[in-house]
Amino acid sequence: MYRILVCDDEKEIVSSLTACLTAEGYQVVTARTGWEVLNILSKQHIHLALLGTKLPGLDGLTTVTRLRQMHDLPVILLTSGTDSTENILGLTIGADDYITKPFQQAELLVRIRCHLRRYLHLSPPSPETLTVGDITLDDDARAVTVNDEPVSLTPLEYDILKFLMQHPCKVFSPQEIYRRVWREPPAAENSVAVHIRHIREKIEVDPSNPRYVTVVWGKGYKIEAGV
Repeated sequence: MYRILVCDDEKEIVSSLTACLTAEGYQVVTARTGWEVLNILSKQHIHLALLGTKLPGLDGLTTVTRLRQMHDLPVILLTSGTDSTENILGLTIGADDYITKPFQQAELLVRIRCHLRRYLHLSPPSPETLTVGDITLDDDARAVTVNDEPVSLTPLEYDILKFLMQHPCKVFSPQEIYRRVWREPPAAENSVAVHIRHIREKIEVDPSNPRYVTVVWGKGYKIEAGV
């Protein structure tokens, strides 16, 4: 049984999600504050977290920043939808996805299943090791190193990098990357660009002048081979 952590400042949303997720067969753990989220994650194995952004005490975005220092579970933000910069910032600091309030529970359930499928590898491909230049991706261990130094990637960052490394020198549009990695029609605008920028910050010596993940203007992104 997969364990999902739910934390939001609106009690009605927490209650509704708890009932919905329990009915779908998930085990639900609830928290009231960002600090409580971090405490639960330090003591329990959580498979996915649903976090509001306006949490009391430690806000949702700060909570994501802190939990990313220790955990790589998928995080979906529950945002107000009134500020698009909040959504982009959430993705930038390590959230894997967001859904704006009010939302349809059916849509959220689809997103949860997609992220759990990727994170837990319910239908994993054969383990493989991919190498491009100084980057090595060990899919069996879900680990990435650059010059033999480990690099910490979120689940979505890992999946995007793996997808590009599986197709060196091939250009993919942001929409195609979204479809292939998220496994659903493109939705969140700029999501791919935000994650690509975050990947560059972690694997490139000079993210502003990338050596590996490059852009072909007007077409999309590719990973260079033989660098």
